[in-house]
Amino acid sequence: MEAVCEEIGITMSAAFTIFAKMVAREKRIPFELSVDPFYSRENMERLVKAAEDVRAGRNMTEHELIEVD
Repeated sequence: MEAVCEEIGITMSAAFTIFAKMVAREKRIPFELSVDPFYSRENMERLVKAAEDVRAGRNMTEHELIEVD
């Protein structure tokens, strides 16, 4: 972020001030927010189980490591 602000010619402090003023004026966050599905509870539980399987020496095939929908 610091590099982008420098390229634009403003400080990070100025960028945050602009952001805060936009939020106050528009009464909304001025960009879309979303949740990264990688960090979903289900996926994190699956990753923990997979790591436990690997540590326990339970072999997994290539197809079990790659999920295709």
